[in-house]
Amino acid sequence: RKAIFPVAGLGTRFLPATKAMPKEMLTVVDRPLIQHVVDEAYEAGIEHLIFVTGRNKSVIEDHFDRQFELELTLTERGKKTELTLLSDVLPEAGTVSFTRQQSPLGLGHAVWCARELVGHEPFALLLPDVLVQHKPGCLAQMIEAANSLETKVNVLAVEEVPTERVHMYGVVGVGESKGKAFKITKMVEKPKASEAPSNLTITGRYILQPEIFDILQTQAAGAGGEIQLTDAMVALAKTQPFYGLKFSGRSFDCGSKIGFLAANVAYGLERSDIGPEFRGEIERLLGK
Repeated sequence: RKAIFPVAGLGTRFLPATKAMPKEMLTVVDRPLIQHVVDEAYEAGIEHLIFVTGRNKSVIEDHFDRQFELELTLTERGKKTELTLLSDVLPEAGTVSFTRQQSPLGLGHAVWCARELVGHEPFALLLPDVLVQHKPGCLAQMIEAANSLETKVNVLAVEEVPTERVHMYGVVGVGESKGKAFKITKMVEKPKASEAPSNLTITGRYILQPEIFDILQTQAAGAGGEIQLTDAMVALAKTQPFYGLKFSGRSFDCGSKIGFLAANVAYGLERSDIGPEFRGEIERLLGK
C-alpha cells in the first residue's frame, strides 16, 4: 500500500515563517503538519510513503531520517523519552521515496510526478494542508469503505460546508448509497452556489486507481494554467466508479491561518499531558 504526499507548495500564506522552512514543517502542538498526516497514513496500513517535493524542502527528507548527533547527545544525557519519540517517527529503511516537481503546475501534475514510484496499483493521496481529528483516522475509514465496494473503485473523503462557501472547493453530486459510502454522480471545481450539485466538498483525502496517470499524462492545463486533479477524475469517472465518504471527525484547513490556529487549539486540548492546563490558559485569555 502506497501513499502520495504532495509537499512542493510554496506556503506563501504563511510568510515570513515559510521563507526558509516548508509549510509542512509548521508544528501543530509539537509535531510537524506532515508528521500528523503520515501518522494517519500509517494507522491506515500504508507501507510506502512517496513525497513529491520542490526546492527548499530538504528538511522534510531530514525529518524522516536519523540524526546521529542528536541521538548521541540524547543518549549521553539519558533522555530515554526523547529518544523513543525520535524512534517512533522514523520510517523503516526503504519505505520512503522522494521525487521532485520541478515546476508548480498543480496538484494533478504533482500526482503524475509520482507515477513511476506508485506503479500500476491503487494508491492513497493525502494533502498535508488538511488534518482530520478522529480515531480511526480519515484514511482508515476510507479504506474500510473501499473494501466493502466492488473492485477498481475510487473513493473521495467529503464533508459538508455552508452553501455560501462551496465556490471555494471541489463539489460532488450525490447518488445512491452503498454501505457508508455513496456514488458520486458529478464533480465540479469551485462552482457558483446556485450551480453546485450539493454542499459536499472534497476534503484532501483520496483513494485512486492507477489509470489516472494515463489521463494526467496527456491532460491539458485547466484553471489557473495548472493541471487539475479534478479534471482528471472527471475523465476517469467515465470508465470507473467514484464514491464519496462522509468521514467521522473534524477537519482543519491548515493552509489557512485560522484553520492552522484552530488545529493547534483542538489538538492541544486533546492531549492528556497538557490539555487541562492549556484549557485553563485559554479560559483566562478569554476572560472567563
